[in-house]
Amino acid sequence: MSDVNAPWLIVGLGNPGPGYAANRHNVGFMVADLLADRVGGSFKRAQKAQAQVLEGRIGAPGPAGRRVVLVKPMSYMNLSGGPVTALRDFYKVPTAQVVAVHDELDIDYGVLRLKLGGGDNGHNGLKSMTKAMGPDYHRVRFGIGRPPGRMQVADFVLKDFSSTEHKELDWFVDRAADAVECLVLDGLERAQGTYNS
Repeated sequence: MSDVNAPWLIVGLGNPGPGYAANRHNVGFMVADLLADRVGGSFKRAQKAQAQVLEGRIGAPGPAGRRVVLVKPMSYMNLSGGPVTALRDFYKVPTAQVVAVHDELDIDYGVLRLKLGGGDNGHNGLKSMTKAMGPDYHRVRFGIGRPPGRMQVADFVLKDFSSTEHKELDWFVDRAADAVECLVLDGLERAQGTYNS
């Protein structure tokens, strides 16, 4: 159930600290940072959870826009569920108005897939969120592709995007931010029709 009075909680998944900032695993943070630029604010430390938050509106200016709370958990990826659940409860957000933006191995680089609910596909951030609050939240899945050769998945996701990938990264992050806005403003079906490429 959605609640028009409650904000949407938009969670960019990633790991805190400059050493992780450009990793593939941190693409959720990159999308959250771009959304923060669009909202016109900056992240602040949350009082209620180990996270950085920014409250704002997307869509039409003023009260016509939809309230959102942008979140970057500062707990490391595999403990994301605790801060997200604490903020969901604090802001009284229905689970169906929580959106996780995350990297996805089983989708080609730059391709987006939006969905509601489902499994975690081995993603530790989703695993932690699902354990804390169940699976019925939205996901904006940002494809990063599979590791080349025999590279381990953990090594691949904790490496920076390649120089070839970097050429299009800003465009793909911009498109993912558009998809989040479309999901919140126009609903899942419209967003899937537009961005599930």
